[in-house]
Amino acid sequence: MEAYLIDCLRTPRTKAREGGSLSTLPPAKLVASVTAQLKQPLDRVGAMMLGCVGQIGAQGGNVALQSKLHSRLPESCTAMTLNHFCASGLSSIGLAANACALGQYQQVLAGGVECMSQVAFMADKAHYYQDAELAVDERYIPVALSADILATRENVSRDELNAVTLRSHQRAAAGERYQTSRIKVHDASGAVLAEQDECIRAQTTVDSLAAMPPGFEVMAKPYQSILNEREIDYRHSFANAPPMVDGAAVGLIAGAEGKSQARARILGWLDAAASPADSLTGGMAAMDTLLAQLGVSLNDVDRIEFMEAFAVVPVLFERRYGINPDKINVSGGHLAKGHPMGATGAVLLSTLCDVLEQDDCSLGLVVATGAGGVGSAMLVERLK
Repeated sequence: MEAYLIDCLRTPRTKAREGGSLSTLPPAKLVASVTAQLKQPLDRVGAMMLGCVGQIGAQGGNVALQSKLHSRLPESCTAMTLNHFCASGLSSIGLAANACALGQYQQVLAGGVECMSQVAFMADKAHYYQDAELAVDERYIPVALSADILATRENVSRDELNAVTLRSHQRAAAGERYQTSRIKVHDASGAVLAEQDECIRAQTTVDSLAAMPPGFEVMAKPYQSILNEREIDYRHSFANAPPMVDGAAVGLIAGAEGKSQARARILGWLDAAASPADSLTGGMAAMDTLLAQLGVSLNDVDRIEFMEAFAVVPVLFERRYGINPDKINVSGGHLAKGHPMGATGAVLLSTLCDVLEQDDCSLGLVVATGAGGVGSAMLVERLK
């Protein structure tokens, strides 16, 4: 694939709550705050592609089009908002890479945004969430319940869940040197609204994690007709789940002509689907297929940004693949920093660029996963 990542920037991830740091800034303006800090001119951008899961209210009405307008992009620039659940941000960048490699556009801005203080999780009240016409093993299950089902089936202990959670916070607290692509967000007057990731708990300990009770049994009642078909032991506490946050990330992608300016070459990417019943395994399915297509071994990869979609997922990743944990999420992950759903894949790609550069590494992998068995993976090569 002849596609290049010229740059990729991200906002801080801030607590999604009323009165939160980014709770009053419209999502489209949050995206525009990122595009304004890209150092390259944007007059050749032919399309904007943004992932966003909650496409209602503040994020309705094609938030990519609104972001294009607030970013003052060329009138001829098309704009599309994509919902591929939690893989949306990475899928958007992958589609942008395809378009540039094919010569459809000279440049594309792609990434994602999710302001969960303004549009809450499952706020769209989609019929899909309660669709009884689907077979039981095809029905929607909230990811928190899927995580506990997976932990039960794979015999992942609470101690294992807490261990990866603690590591995520420890690495995030010590990882400031990896934040070179995280921008400050300002309001219209120039005052700083956000400059730090807000959910990192540097004082987290084994004992404090062990003291927290399981947190998600309360969600199970509307899904009993599905859950009665499965064994479930509630193991994840709220600390073993990624916090809900506000955030955005945007990358500038170009075809072959962008090589001389690029931070990384996109070697390949892939969306994949796994069983809806397993839900959180789609990212690993995408990774397996992508690496097989490219003829690359996981051991050849220097750094991996692996989405911590509940603690069970990184536990299973390390258990199944025997990968060196020192390669994975070296600056902390979603369990510490939070999960801005539609933006997540782009946030991880931005972080991957930083860790490859700071650790003087070459080959990097992003893996994103989500509800319903969706997943996405992308392999990049840093250009020195």
